[in-house]
Amino acid sequence: MSRIQNILDKAEREGTVRRIRPVAEPAVSAGVATVDPASAFVMPPPDVTEAIADAAPALAPVRVISGTRLSQRLIAAISPAGVAAEQYRALRTRILHTESDAAVNVVLVTSPGRSDGKSLTVANLGLTMAQEYQQRICVVDANFRSPQQHRLFGLPEGPGLSDVLVGRASLEEALIALEEHHITVLPVGTASAHPAELLGTTTMRRTLDTLRSQFDRIIIDSPSVTPLADVGILTPLVDCVILVVRAGVTSKPAIHDAIAAIEGGKLLGVVLNEAAQ
Repeated sequence: MSRIQNILDKAEREGTVRRIRPVAEPAVSAGVATVDPASAFVMPPPDVTEAIADAAPALAPVRVISGTRLSQRLIAAISPAGVAAEQYRALRTRILHTESDAAVNVVLVTSPGRSDGKSLTVANLGLTMAQEYQQRICVVDANFRSPQQHRLFGLPEGPGLSDVLVGRASLEEALIALEEHHITVLPVGTASAHPAELLGTTTMRRTLDTLRSQFDRIIIDSPSVTPLADVGILTPLVDCVILVVRAGVTSKPAIHDAIAAIEGGKLLGVVLNEAAQ
């Protein structure tokens, strides 16, 4: 039996993996359960990339909007008292508890394949973190191949990360601040024919360094781990990686391959996601 299967089976037996089906929230497509960082897939947090000096000028997003129509699947904002929303808060707490040795400011969220609930986890986790007192949170959509954050947050058309990377827009012009939810989103923007090449530029590194200096937490939505190169390019730029798998759907070989593809020391843990029936 593989190490991955042993860990998953052990976590389920001990109750550290819980498959939650949201009650009285039929619009929610996925519940969230987490693997306790003490028992599965957790390695010591990596050294944090040195941030830009505190004296860096504050970003002032050009687009500040209110009254946006959030997707009903964003239960962290739509139904914050629900069972599923509580699981996102538990995930937030587990991430905070990993900071004893080093800060975890930039979190990359990925999955073994498509339709595992990765983008939904990013949005709900970002909203949950934004509910903490005086926390500045930015959700970055770096999934150029299948962007979802602009749809989930109901954002208007406009420039985004790809436009910043090719010089069509400034970072301030691309960021969108959602006033009532106290969160800032950097959508994908204009579609790119060469996503991996854009993510590997020095401009991408500088963009993340600037965001580090301006926000307490940055949650990045990335493509799936395999067979694409995108995650491998982004991993050195972040503090940790969270892997989202779908209970009963994502195969253990796919999980094993995804873990093997993530740079050593960066994998923080696994979120077990299950679609509501």
